[in-house]
Amino acid sequence: MTRTILENRWYLAGTLAIVLIASLAPNAVAEGPSGWAANAPHTEVNFSVNHFFTPVTGSFGDYEIDLEYDSENPEKSTIDVRIKVASIDTGNERRDNHLRSADWFEVDKYPYMTFKSTSVRQVGENQLVASGPLTIKGQSHEIELSITLLGKRMIPEQMQPMIGAKEVAGFRASTSIDRGTFGVGVDDWAGTMVVGGQVEIEILLEAHKS
Repeated sequence: MTRTILENRWYLAGTLAIVLIASLAPNAVAEGPSGWAANAPHTEVNFSVNHFFTPVTGSFGDYEIDLEYDSENPEKSTIDVRIKVASIDTGNERRDNHLRSADWFEVDKYPYMTFKSTSVRQVGENQLVASGPLTIKGQSHEIELSITLLGKRMIPEQMQPMIGAKEVAGFRASTSIDRGTFGVGVDDWAGTMVVGGQVEIEILLEAHKS
């Protein structure tokens, strides 16, 4: 964004066995050997970044994910995510088009951002941390994604045909990244002074097991 840039906003993201997903139209989700798959209508990939002092939010709408969630041995879980950067949505078409430009994400040259977990560790009851490289604009840096298991339960038998699953689990994942590390929006005064450098990411995921 180079002008008031932003008219204001933008974003990033990355994630885990609990992250971006979907299985509706543009999104695709693979069910791993464990049988878990993300439920698109109840999954969100959101972000927040300051415009001067005020947090501005947005999301990505098109992504793919291979999810292997091992509820008995969480450290064996893995996540492989690919996000189509052009699907960024901050609720302002002019700003979104600017974010897709060479000033920011340069989507024609770098159409995807990816995250691939290399390890998952349990750090508390229902608390996990997934580590791995996040790649944006061709630059890869290791990040940690804090994950909370919100709950897991069997679906009543009479509801299983409607939902298409026997078990459901919910996750919240979050991390904070410095967009400048990935070379996003660093070439003009507006990008460095108007928009905050720190991006807060939150992934809300519902996963089903058939």
